[in-house]
Amino acid sequence: MGFYTEEQIQKARSIDLMTYLQSYEPTELVHVSGNTYCTRTHDSLKVNASNGKWYWWSRGFGGHSALDYLIKVKGLHFMEAMEILSEEEPSINHSTRWNNPDSNKERKLLLPEKSETNLEVISYLTGRGIDKEIVEECIDEGLLYESLPYHNCIFVGYDETGKAAYAFYRATTGERLMGDASGSDKRYAFRINSNGSILHVFESAIDLLSFATLMKMRTGEWRAEPMLSLGGIYAPSTNSNRLKLPIALENMTQKQTQINTIAFHLDNDYAGRSAASAIAAQLEGKYVIRDEPPSFGKDCNDYLNHIIKQKYLKMASRY
Repeated sequence: MGFYTEEQIQKARSIDLMTYLQSYEPTELVHVSGNTYCTRTHDSLKVNASNGKWYWWSRGFGGHSALDYLIKVKGLHFMEAMEILSEEEPSINHSTRWNNPDSNKERKLLLPEKSETNLEVISYLTGRGIDKEIVEECIDEGLLYESLPYHNCIFVGYDETGKAAYAFYRATTGERLMGDASGSDKRYAFRINSNGSILHVFESAIDLLSFATLMKMRTGEWRAEPMLSLGGIYAPSTNSNRLKLPIALENMTQKQTQINTIAFHLDNDYAGRSAASAIAAQLEGKYVIRDEPPSFGKDCNDYLNHIIKQKYLKMASRY
């Protein structure tokens, strides 16, 4: 559609964020307490379930409508946001949507427009220590590209038919702006497939590529074993150590039956450590579990850059 009427725009503006998330991105909702929810991607973005209003505390702004959220938080153009919200009127039968968050309703993945080049993505990722050849290979295979107009990194996941089903965006500016593209199916979160029997699991695509770089530095090979990014994690609630098995992990282990060992490389913080413990408890007896957080820094990228620094210092000491 080339334009929207004033009536359509007002109708889109009337959709509150709680209704939108329950209808389109139910796996993003995390219950905090009472009527308060946050999003799995941004834990400081709080949503009031009683009125749908939201506020992003770490950024200092908020709103009421899903349209504002899609533009201000997800970084979509107005026309892109309208395309999502005008597709159909979201159901407000909360019990139906909430009790069936993984319903078979087909999602429409809205992939950001591609830039003609990937120069800023390559510069950003290699600037974080990730091997350039790995980055370029991911680009060649359609697993990664640079978007317009913001030149974000877009990490893409595919379903069994080879169709793009998931996308995660991350800013290349150094600003901590990231999240799932609208319509993403979390079952197909960013991954590197392999016939290997050990599945390596990470919180983010950056950590996955950092680990791949470390493997290449050590062995010359980086695709011998499958790797999966969960696209973020959250800690189990304080009154329970139970945590629902991440749907991306559940789907991958079901599809790749050769996997017999799962190695968790989650962050060295409360969320990462408690999530690793809770997920491992659910998989006990089904797989060999290895909890392998980075031995330096908060995450795998910190550890990669520590190794690179130590390598250069060792080389410099020879002269």
